[in-house]
Formats: sequence, structure tokens, C-alpha cells
Amino acid sequence: MPTNPREKTRGKRDDYYRDRRRRKVCTFCADKTVMIDYKEVNRLRRYLSERAKIEPRRKTGTCANHQRQLAVALKRARIVALLPYAPQHVRP
Repeated sequence: MPTNPREKTRGKRDDYYRDRRRRKVCTFCADKTVMIDYKEVNRLRRYLSERAKIEPRRKTGTCANHQRQLAVALKRARIVALLPYAPQHVRP
């Protein structure tokens, strides 16, 4: 039995609008960043998960062009050993 009297009157339309999220904005487009640099480790670290995987576009909100540049920069930073390939707790 619902404790809130409004709960029983809520329909599908209310559920639809409640579940919609605001569209994420690409931070690189908002900052007018010309190029994503692999040496900006603190900025790149935000786009890695705790398992050291590259976060997808739907989670970070970056546009397709910047996501491709971001992936290249992250991979370069890994090659130069600025960022990890594996998370800290998995390494031997």
C-alpha cells in the first residue's frame, strides 16, 4: 500500500519525464580546447574508470571527434608511462 497518495495516481507519462536525463555537454567543446594533450595527466585521468579503462562517450558526454582524440591521448600517455595500463590493486 503506497504511503504517498500521489503515488497511486502517477501514470506512465510522469515516469517518462522523471527518467529523462539532461544531455551531457562535451567539456572540450565548452572550453574551446584546440587540442587534447597527452601530457595533461590530471585532465586525462577523469576519463579513465577505476579499472583503468577508457570511459565511453555515453558516460562522459564527450562528442565523437573529441572522444577519438581523447582515446589517442590516453594511449600515448600509457605508452610514455604517465598513466597506468592496469589498476593499482590488480598489479602483481
